[in-house]
Amino acid sequence: MNVTMNDIKRLREMTGAGLADCKKALAESDDMDGAVAYLRKKGQAVAAKRSDREASEGCVLVKAEGGFGAIIALKCETDFVAKNADFVALARQIIDAAVAAKAKTLDEVKALPMGDGTVQEAVTARSGITGEKMELDGYSYIESDCIATYNHMNRNGLCTMVAFNKPADETVGKNVAMQIASAAPVAIDESGVPQQTKDNELAVAIDKTKAEQVQKAVEAALKKAGINPAHVDSEEHMESNVGKGWITQEDVARAKEIIATVSAEKAANLNEQMVQNIAKGRLAKFLKENCLLSQEYIWDKNMTIAQYLKSEDKELRVTDFKRFTLSAE
Repeated sequence: MNVTMNDIKRLREMTGAGLADCKKALAESDDMDGAVAYLRKKGQAVAAKRSDREASEGCVLVKAEGGFGAIIALKCETDFVAKNADFVALARQIIDAAVAAKAKTLDEVKALPMGDGTVQEAVTARSGITGEKMELDGYSYIESDCIATYNHMNRNGLCTMVAFNKPADETVGKNVAMQIASAAPVAIDESGVPQQTKDNELAVAIDKTKAEQVQKAVEAALKKAGINPAHVDSEEHMESNVGKGWITQEDVARAKEIIATVSAEKAANLNEQMVQNIAKGRLAKFLKENCLLSQEYIWDKNMTIAQYLKSEDKELRVTDFKRFTLSAE
């Protein structure tokens, strides 16, 4: 078809594609519909070509409206694309659609209508425009009439939302949402922590406690033999310290014998009750630090979140929360 500047502008408005891509699509097509299809196929081709690439950047948004709140993550490959206005606008369109439809799953979100197709097709088309892999990777929702949301520093990289049993003061809601962003709790309170998580943490604490008890016994035995434990705490250190003249080969041989003998003896004669008590203490510390209500309030370390809520409204309760971040933690 004959390509005019008006045609190029119209196609750009319809698809969001770049001017050069629009011009080429029109030149390769018989009409406007064909040009749209051309760009869509280009997006599918790019998406398929880059399917094995890692999409570690992106845009995370949160929105609550009409008793429904959601967090969505639209991911891409580079920070440059993540900050692009059209990319962010697409993410906003998606979360608007998800909240309006009260979507419960990521698959539902992908299937929602958008433009001439679906949300997933819109993401694929944008991938064709930017030349980067893009994917919807992260969706969560809360149903409640009382939801507070928080987009950390408005940078679209970390978002939280928290639901209450009753309307909360705006400042209180924001503060709790910020707490969730900062402290990354795993549950509201201990009852919400999966039993498997508790079991795993206890097992790790037991292993760590046993290793510490054995190490203490070994260090005491080495010191008694006149050997600095720091000089023989690894094969690499032993070799290095011999070269420096800090210890002799005889010291190394004696240290290895002490380490092997004392480690075996101590491991076979650990006080199991003491180990259990220490491990349970570590589990309790984990729960205190990872359950929202028992965490130290980020703005006042002298009180917990439970105490903060009580100080603001004795009847106010947290009923649910969600958090999503692009950052590795």
